Amino acid sequence: MYAKTYRWLGLAALAVAGVAQAHPGHAEGAMAGLTHPFMGWDHLLAMFAVGVWAAQLGGRSQWLLPLSFVAFLTVGAGMATAGLAMPMVEGGIAASVLLLGVLIAMAVAVPSALGAAMVGVFALFHGYAHGMEMPSMSSPWQYAAGFVASSLVLHGLGVGFGAALRRSDLWLRAAGAVVLMAGGWMTAGVV
Repeated sequence: MYAKTYRWLGLAALAVAGVAQAHPGHAEGAMAGLTHPFMGWDHLLAMFAVGVWAAQLGGRSQWLLPLSFVAFLTVGAGMATAGLAMPMVEGGIAASVLLLGVLIAMAVAVPSALGAAMVGVFALFHGYAHGMEMPSMSSPWQYAAGFVASSLVLHGLGVGFGAALRRSDLWLRAAGAVVLMAGGWMTAGVV
């Protein structure tokens, strides 16, 4: 039942992203926010990996980690739109992808609260980047609503994927290794 729901969420997300890209440069407000997380491998991988790790941890983590990420994502975006400086944003984003890959590949189990705090720190960097890249004509509230919705979809897809692979620890760890390698390629400038 859950797999079917996540498939529909994924299809809906792809449909929205495709429509938004039909007229590049014209997206504003919620549409710009909806498409932003889909525009870079770093955001896609991190948000998907948060969901996978949440599923791997199980229990409360399955909803606590994604909600923590989204909450701190909005805080980071607010910091950027308020003009506050944040050092090493791109490095923080790259590190988040690499660390999430390691956490999944090594099956690192932590209490839900610690996992939520960890992904919250990662989310600050991603949110700051979202806020800095907000189109000038966009309403901050509409833009934020859009990237929050897309982020939740990506987390949901990750949770569904992780839950589907949870029975096979080897495949779940392999997924983490793929995230780690992709993060390494991004950091090296290959992707």
